[in-house]
Amino acid sequence: MTMSPGRGFIYAVATADTKARELFFISETVAETGVEVVTVDLSTQPGRPSGADFPPELIADFHPEGRGAVFCDDRGRAIDAMALAFKLFLSQRRDLLGVIGLGGSCGTALITPAMQALPVGVPKVMVSTMASGDISGYIGASDISMVYSVTDVAGLNRISRRVLGNAANQIAGAVLFQQEEDFSDKPALGLTMFGVTTPCIQQISAALEADYDCLVFHATGSGGNAMEKLVESRMLSGLLDLTTTEVCDLLFGGVLACDDTRFEALAKARIPCVISCGALDMVNFGHASTVPEKYADRLFYHHNAQVTLMRTTPEENVAMAQWIAARLNRCEGDVTFLIPEKGFSALDSEGQPFWSPEADRAFITTLEAELLQTDRRKIVRLPCNINDPQFAEAAVKHFRALAEKEF
Repeated sequence: MTMSPGRGFIYAVATADTKARELFFISETVAETGVEVVTVDLSTQPGRPSGADFPPELIADFHPEGRGAVFCDDRGRAIDAMALAFKLFLSQRRDLLGVIGLGGSCGTALITPAMQALPVGVPKVMVSTMASGDISGYIGASDISMVYSVTDVAGLNRISRRVLGNAANQIAGAVLFQQEEDFSDKPALGLTMFGVTTPCIQQISAALEADYDCLVFHATGSGGNAMEKLVESRMLSGLLDLTTTEVCDLLFGGVLACDDTRFEALAKARIPCVISCGALDMVNFGHASTVPEKYADRLFYHHNAQVTLMRTTPEENVAMAQWIAARLNRCEGDVTFLIPEKGFSALDSEGQPFWSPEADRAFITTLEAELLQTDRRKIVRLPCNINDPQFAEAAVKHFRALAEKEF
């Protein structure tokens, strides 16, 4: 651990036209820890001096169309424009040690896009009235710490002082007691895993961990997005993206969906990738009562009280293969797609609830027809289930071959 104030600043951010007292309370609390702090005002109305170190006019000037795009008559457009301006402003700060924001729905929407754009590992704390509901849109694929304000962010009281004080000390502690960097020279790999592909990923990680830093991402929508964010940040040297189940949920209304941009980071980064169809046999829903009525006659597996899995049909497998192939065809780097002919998950093996050679065959034949194979983009069939040792051994072998070409 290292304690190192004085290298820069924590940026405390709010719309000071309505939340100046709370902003300066946080600023003063952070300063008491010995960490230097500056304040940023994101108010969307100009000409109201707040005493912040960075007034809204200065932030608005970072908008590509100038401050006029921010200070307009439409509140919704003003919020969107200020959010963009703040994102651009923050991206150019070379003295930034961490960011703490506070706000209601508008303030949270203003501040968190800029936080999402910062590198993983930069401390980010957002005190928000929105933090007790679905916060996925505010966090995205980043490591933002959301703190529920309990009371509205509308003045100081016995509750808000405690919550804001705790948040201020949280961000200061993250800066003061930063974990020392791991100076391992092993390249980092991204691997995707689901419960039903765990044996596969465990075998691969064990085989590669001596030479690579294996970062495993849970394929829950946000997991795939987080991995892609690291690819975009050039923090991963390769991928074993073997569990692509998030595509099922995106196309068919499941609850663990990736974004429509899935695989775009791979196409741009051109890093070596071994990919597969892990858990494409299932769409994820919550409690059984949450499954859409249109799927009432489908095959389900009740994973637990809060997770219901639905078997994908041959028609859905055709659609997934077309969707994946269209995106992989844009990749110019080395991509090897491994197909486990005896099942895509632990549930999709002979004798198990989701065993359906017909559905799997629909995916395989469509992918082979749609994916444009080249010297750098290939499909390899394997006569095994995705969790069999033979598959893991093949994945390691093919990745090492691609990595040797790249490095």
